[in-house]
Amino acid sequence: MARNSNQVPNSKIAVYPGSFDPFTNGHLDVVDRALAIFDKLIVAVAANPEKRQPLFTVEERLGLIRASLEGRDRVEVASFTGLTVEYARARGARTLVKGLRAYSDFDAELQQALMNRKLAPDVHTVFLMSGFAHIFVSSSILKDIAQYGGKVSDLVPPPVARALKEKFR
Repeated sequence: MARNSNQVPNSKIAVYPGSFDPFTNGHLDVVDRALAIFDKLIVAVAANPEKRQPLFTVEERLGLIRASLEGRDRVEVASFTGLTVEYARARGARTLVKGLRAYSDFDAELQQALMNRKLAPDVHTVFLMSGFAHIFVSSSILKDIAQYGGKVSDLVPPPVARALKEKFR
């Protein structure tokens, strides 16, 4: 496989995949935890047309995540389609990072991780627990709160709070 030209030899690269609709402070917490472990983190927005209609387009999510991660080195934000493990391999990553909030997250993520292991035994999944302050926050709950004018500014990065307010104006 061709090596990515901006990849440092023997560097630890991880992919943090998700829909990120929207990107929350819990996601931000997982990014910061992953950066303490890996040399480079790719926040990969899944552009999956088969999934339900997202609130933000892929392009909007990429922009919001980039704005939320401003000032953090060693992070790249990109989108992808197809199998996550194939995307990780193409980017020179051998680790997927997944954030967990509750046992229900673990059950679904474990199933995905086991299937990914079957598809690509060389790509590992690492689970990182969300900080306690973010354990109850999900993207769907945030969208519901924002839709009815509730305060979400302490649950999402400032660029996302502004975008949610604008979306539900």
